[in-house]
Amino acid sequence: MKKYGKRSVFVLLLAVLLLLAACGGPSQPAASQPNKSKAPASSTAGDPTSGTPNYPAGPIIWWATGPPEFRKIYYDNGFNSHQDIAEGCYVEPTTIKTTNEGQQQVAMYKMSGDFKSMPDIMFLDAVGVVNMAMNGLLCDETDFYATVADDMVDGAADDATINGRVYGLPDAVRPQMIFYNAAIFEKYGIDPAEMETFEGYLEVGRKLKAASNGEVYLSYIDPGTFTWRYWGRRGLMPQANAHIWDEKGNVVIGEDPGTKLALGYLDTLNSEGLLYKTEMMKQPLYEATDEGKIATYYIGAFWDEFMRGNLTATAGQWRAQPAPVFAEVGTGGAPVSTYYCLIDKEDDTYYGLLETVWKDFATDGEAYKTWVDQMVEVNGPYNNPVSKTMLQDPYWQEGSDFYGGMSFRKAESDALANPSKNLMVTPNDAEADNIISAEIEKYVAGEQTMDQAISNMDRELKARIGTAQIP
Repeated sequence: MKKYGKRSVFVLLLAVLLLLAACGGPSQPAASQPNKSKAPASSTAGDPTSGTPNYPAGPIIWWATGPPEFRKIYYDNGFNSHQDIAEGCYVEPTTIKTTNEGQQQVAMYKMSGDFKSMPDIMFLDAVGVVNMAMNGLLCDETDFYATVADDMVDGAADDATINGRVYGLPDAVRPQMIFYNAAIFEKYGIDPAEMETFEGYLEVGRKLKAASNGEVYLSYIDPGTFTWRYWGRRGLMPQANAHIWDEKGNVVIGEDPGTKLALGYLDTLNSEGLLYKTEMMKQPLYEATDEGKIATYYIGAFWDEFMRGNLTATAGQWRAQPAPVFAEVGTGGAPVSTYYCLIDKEDDTYYGLLETVWKDFATDGEAYKTWVDQMVEVNGPYNNPVSKTMLQDPYWQEGSDFYGGMSFRKAESDALANPSKNLMVTPNDAEADNIISAEIEKYVAGEQTMDQAISNMDRELKARIGTAQIP
């Protein structure tokens, strides 16, 4: 395994400043780039042939946003299965508020030489991977990932690859989907197949509104940051082939035709009264859904865990299918990946063990099924495996009572076909998301039109960021 070599205090200070700039305030293009030079070899601790078969007992520090308890169950099982070489090793999870906050803390610890306080692992999205890799905080996993790459689902490591080097091991690759209440569609005589295109999805919303006298909404819209995060960045923007930046890092969102298509479509849904305004992932949303006021959820497969855990009155009525497509573009939802990232602590004692446990997660079908069964029992979150071999197991075709006997697992796998390409990610995207989301929030609040929102975000991006740094 290759990893970054030692950096000077000056470069680490620069990294901290760059990370702070990514979270707010004017920033300039970063000077640092991922280090491709050959780094010290991985530790031989835990390798029976090395003469030192045991990793030292102690905690494996793991940072992630959101509750880590469910993922921890699998990785605890993983460490337990390697007690012959890792007796006394265990996961010590910490929930961080945001990945940006976590990135700043890691950079500060590294600058001060406090490697003990640094995590061993961080679970990151594409923006987090780019920011941390560009600032020398992640291990280069290119050589290790190459040993399993052929068995991973298409594009599994794409968002963690910078200049041909892989800085994150895929933990989950999840498609965009439509979840719909089949009972509502049957009541109003609507064919779910109409939602194969976004034009059809719009027409379904209009039919539901007319037939129900305005009582049934097509979907929801969040007054806060989630509208841009899910409807925008992860959903409509990639599917419309939209762009925030051009290939040179120039801001183009204001004149980009894909942006106008994506956000113009959202505007049509909202302005026609087809979206129920409520906070995402909060109880009022689930109550309105169980009362039959919301007919569909558009966006990622992750909705499955929230639906199973919160919708009781409509359990058994739900079905799922791939996200609609824009006829002008023709590609489906863009997959969203999370990555298991090894932090460059300049101490590679546990690196071999961390890689081994991830490889078990990615390729050990029986262990993975055991964990999924545990998750199903408690309505916990899980996702399809990233291994193509594992996906061939009939287990991943099994039906679900929540989906009226339909196999959600198969639907999730099918929805990975014909994907759109995700938005280009730059180290400036954390700040850009704050700027764009603020304008979308003012739009949802009725304080400006969508055209004004697009114009304002374009102006603010140019003024506060200027040219984005291209990885």
